[in-house]
Amino acid sequence: MNLGAVRHAFPPVRHGQAATRPLGYKHARQNMKIVTRFAPSPTGFLHIGGARTALFNWLYSRRHEGVFRLRIEDTDRQRSTNEAIEAILDGLRWLGLDWDDEVIYQFSRAQRHAEVAQHLLAKGHAYHCYATPEELEEMREKQRAANLPIRYDGRWRDAPASDRRPNVPPVVRIKAPRSGETIIRDKVQGDVRFSNDVLDDFVLLRSDGTPTYMLSVVVDDFDMGVTHIIRGDDHLTNAARQRQIIDAMGWPEPVYAHLPLLHGEDGQKLSKRHGALGIHEYQHLGYLPEAMRNYLLRLGWSHGDDEIIPTSQAISWFNLENIGRSPSRVDFKKLENLNGHYMRLERDEVLADGVAAQMARGGVTVSAPERARLLLAMPGLKERAKTLVELAASASYLFARRPLAIDAAAAKILTPEARKVLGGLHDALSSSPWTVEALEAATKAFAEKAGLKLGLAAQPLRAALTGKSTSPGIFDVLFVLGREESLARIKDQVTGDGLNPR
Repeated sequence: MNLGAVRHAFPPVRHGQAATRPLGYKHARQNMKIVTRFAPSPTGFLHIGGARTALFNWLYSRRHEGVFRLRIEDTDRQRSTNEAIEAILDGLRWLGLDWDDEVIYQFSRAQRHAEVAQHLLAKGHAYHCYATPEELEEMREKQRAANLPIRYDGRWRDAPASDRRPNVPPVVRIKAPRSGETIIRDKVQGDVRFSNDVLDDFVLLRSDGTPTYMLSVVVDDFDMGVTHIIRGDDHLTNAARQRQIIDAMGWPEPVYAHLPLLHGEDGQKLSKRHGALGIHEYQHLGYLPEAMRNYLLRLGWSHGDDEIIPTSQAISWFNLENIGRSPSRVDFKKLENLNGHYMRLERDEVLADGVAAQMARGGVTVSAPERARLLLAMPGLKERAKTLVELAASASYLFARRPLAIDAAAAKILTPEARKVLGGLHDALSSSPWTVEALEAATKAFAEKAGLKLGLAAQPLRAALTGKSTSPGIFDVLFVLGREESLARIKDQVTGDGLNPR
């Protein structure tokens, strides 16, 4: 996608027309269809907090058979990148959070945003401010010296038109109320009150005519028919400011639900130092989207003591009232355990695709015969693994090339005495039927005849077949590898062709 391309999310309208009846207004507002939105800024990847916000919006709209829309807030042209946009889209797709209608790119709607600012000017709800940057800095210095809050002092608020400065391009500021209070009736936080004397006349249009974030968000939410705004509680003050625009335009107030931010295990705001990653990285680490959805759901939302909540059930249950007010602590161990649960429920074919993708990242292509082996081994493999990365590691013996690379722990097992045991096992297994039961019986009979405990036969066998000291059940390993491959791997260790540990 070209960031410089102009994308019209809505058809152009004459000044004032869209302000009273924009596209989507009749459908979403008058028919009371619930519309939610996720509006990330493409200045970085989709992080876990943003993914939770997207999930909550998606669940709420799906529960009420409403609309879930995606808006990319790409007005910061210096920091917005194509890479970040694609990462956001890919992350949402991986999570299974499908959005309705086309993606809205905020920058393309700058003309519409400016039209609303001009409408506010015409109605006396906004004004031109000619204060220079130097004058504004002087104002701030005086406020700091007097230990006063830093805010615009309204010096151009009531200035007559004759005071205009012809050589100074003005900004457009909202004429916010100076008395009373603004109340945000929030479904999570309760009633949050802001004294209007602390909400200054913020900028709507910059001196170059470009709209500010505060204006663009309000106009887009209205034009998109958004009825419910579910986002982080770091936007609470923004909500109070945005209400000034909403009220001045006579638009309906959306329902707000501001989510507590996520914290790390130490109770501090979640950051990269806690191991917080972009959602796409969790995919590469081998987590399943079903597990991630369940995990994100439980970060601040609850339904009694239920921990395992499939997505279909989450859609039926999700509400705003069960979102807690306290920050949730991210626990990656819990995510890992949840992932293990969902892996055990997942179809073997899906897990095989996941393993093949993990192997491909390491430069290994899984052939059709190897995939068949993998599917045979999957019931035993997935019982032990908690991520697709672990699953691929435990399945790696299936794709190993002879002679196998032997790790240090396996090399300690393969002593000269153990290799002699393997020679006897090779002969015993050669004449055995190739079923799990028959292979177990043949191994036990050999160990008994040789006066060995079963472990002294099974451990060298495991090392020879997998190159490791741990593996799924050894008789399952024999069966999955097949007669020819199993006997060849054993023989490599007996004859010394596989003596070089890695």
